[in-house]
Amino acid sequence: MARPHEGTEQRSSGRLTGRTVALCVTGSVAAYKAAVLARLLVKEGASVVPVMTESATKFVGGATLSGLTGNAALGAAEMWSTPGELHVQLGSTADAVVVAPASADVLARLAQGRADDLVTALVLCAKGPVLVAPAMHPRMWTHPATQKNVEGLRAQGRVTVVGPAVGAVASGDEGPGRMIEPEAILEAIVFAVTPKDLKGVRVVVSAGPTLEDLDPVRFLSNRSSGKMGFAIAARGAARGAEVTLVAGPVQLPTPHGVLRVDVRTAVEMQAALAQARASCDAVVMAAAVADYRPAATSGTKIKKKGEQTTLDLVQNPDLLAEMGMARTGPRPVLVGFALETGTRQAIVAEARRKLREKKVDVVVANEARTAFGGDDNEITFVTENREERLPRASKVDLADALLDRIKSLLG
Repeated sequence: MARPHEGTEQRSSGRLTGRTVALCVTGSVAAYKAAVLARLLVKEGASVVPVMTESATKFVGGATLSGLTGNAALGAAEMWSTPGELHVQLGSTADAVVVAPASADVLARLAQGRADDLVTALVLCAKGPVLVAPAMHPRMWTHPATQKNVEGLRAQGRVTVVGPAVGAVASGDEGPGRMIEPEAILEAIVFAVTPKDLKGVRVVVSAGPTLEDLDPVRFLSNRSSGKMGFAIAARGAARGAEVTLVAGPVQLPTPHGVLRVDVRTAVEMQAALAQARASCDAVVMAAAVADYRPAATSGTKIKKKGEQTTLDLVQNPDLLAEMGMARTGPRPVLVGFALETGTRQAIVAEARRKLREKKVDVVVANEARTAFGGDDNEITFVTENREERLPRASKVDLADALLDRIKSLLG
């Protein structure tokens, strides 16, 4: 059981490497999304065991899930070939049991504690966290019976309900009941199985660029994607921290379990950070804050005038320096970023200057060509007494490395 075959796509550094996920599929048109979820789980390193209700096989074939995961799809035949063993064995070995999609029928049976097929028996016997992703017509979802069943599952404290979303369903109607996207379910699974070694720690993270408006159609900004800051926020929340993410304008989904505050300008970010940092344990300033803004913003589009023009700029507040100066003790732990061009020695020297002048604990030094846009990066941690260069890795892995250092500084 749970042995991916050679054709299955694996990634050794995935967030679910070494984990077993029982993916339970029930009778819903959204069952096709279970195939997408299975693929995402495998790419994150999980060993995925498909479990199907009889009605699920009317919507998606077991061969499809088996081909994607490398494990045989399990159902009624397998349950009765070894009565009383399969659901117990899988319930003991699965790090998470995920029901996606979860139909109205299976929600009712789970709420009643029934065990009349392999899916419901497995959920009752699950040792690890259980997540259900409802999918049904809006009228079915809003029906009092369904709502009572969902409330009952939540009250038990053993089941996490993720979704549903509001949107179009198979019938063409609109409303609540659409299964949330596989990517969001994946993040909830990662969140559920990650050890909570940062529980009780309050972290504020800034991410992305700021935009400084010239007029209604133009602005000054930079190429920051926000991916590093979002990765830090996501991994912090997954590890149990209470995370507030102050985000500039980026097209990234809010990480699971994170409180997000959207801002546009450096001054707006300054105000949001001042409020968020009041009672936090650590601040990570990953945002690429604009150094300057226009001295004046036009209310109408600025017209072209001649071959040359002059743009007057004024300096924005230095948010990292403000935080360093405001500290009266070792808390909050303060992390800055130094994004530079040039040689590694020059980049590290600039990081050390920031460390000293802005009174921070750690500066993450990185080079602009490797940092912007991509999912990987190469960084150097600069502290008062040492420099530690990390090999090129995913921003998720680098986020965990940074959080480990914050944890160490917090003692």
